[in-house]
Amino acid sequence: MIRKYLTASALLALMLINTIVLIGPMLLFALLRLLLPGKRLKQSCSQAVMWIAEHWAEINKGIFALLLPTQWDIRGTEGLRRDRSYLVISNHQSWVDIPALVEALNCKVPYFKFFLKKELIWVPFLGLAFWALDYPFMKRYSKEYLARHPEKKGEDLAITRRACEKFRDLPVTITNFLEGTRFSAEKRAAQNSPYQHLLQPKAGGVAFVLAVLGEQLDALLDVTIVYPGDHTPGFWELISGQVPKVIIDIQSRPLAPELWQGDYANDPEFRQQMHQWVARLWEDKDRRIAEMR
Repeated sequence: MIRKYLTASALLALMLINTIVLIGPMLLFALLRLLLPGKRLKQSCSQAVMWIAEHWAEINKGIFALLLPTQWDIRGTEGLRRDRSYLVISNHQSWVDIPALVEALNCKVPYFKFFLKKELIWVPFLGLAFWALDYPFMKRYSKEYLARHPEKKGEDLAITRRACEKFRDLPVTITNFLEGTRFSAEKRAAQNSPYQHLLQPKAGGVAFVLAVLGEQLDALLDVTIVYPGDHTPGFWELISGQVPKVIIDIQSRPLAPELWQGDYANDPEFRQQMHQWVARLWEDKDRRIAEMR
């Protein structure tokens, strides 16, 4: 037990030092991006922010390799390029999923853009980093809330569109957890999910990203994260050295123009087509998870 606490403490201390050292330059370039005139200068500042973020992630990968016994079994990264744009979709089971994506894709594709809950902007250090990286902060409303405040309907689409417009001029990797929350057997039962290892996917976020960036995106990266065995580890188990192996399987798929040539919000037929496309991806993913486990 003492060894676990020592491992976790050393890892967190080194990650904190890495963050403190690099967040200053990152914020400086983010502020310059706001203040400097001209599109070219702003793009140069954005590239500097991304460069710092990639190296922050690479240093963290080195810390993980130094202190943790975890084997990262990464499959399917052949042919990925940093000068291309990708849409990444992934299953979501644990906070370990984020380090798994970083291990698999950092410096192989453009740095990630996540859609985050608005509350995360208040996380010390990381909230500022998320702002500097232009991560979109989403305010999610329940159906009950929207029924009482119909004026808020469509606000998530507007936020998505504004965010994606910022990504048009540089290669980008947009990352989306289609389930919207972490998997658990209880959530699966509550949803009456038809999948054995997955919650029901939500097509709206992907449809909105494709509507704005579809022509810019070069491929879909269908990522499946598997923790062998019957237990899904949490972040504490990872940083304390209790996760022996993580499998990250990446399937590169083409994106057909038909996926962004409709109106998801107002066309029921197109919306049904998107749901069917996502359902097929999820059926295949559920089968792959069963095979890999």
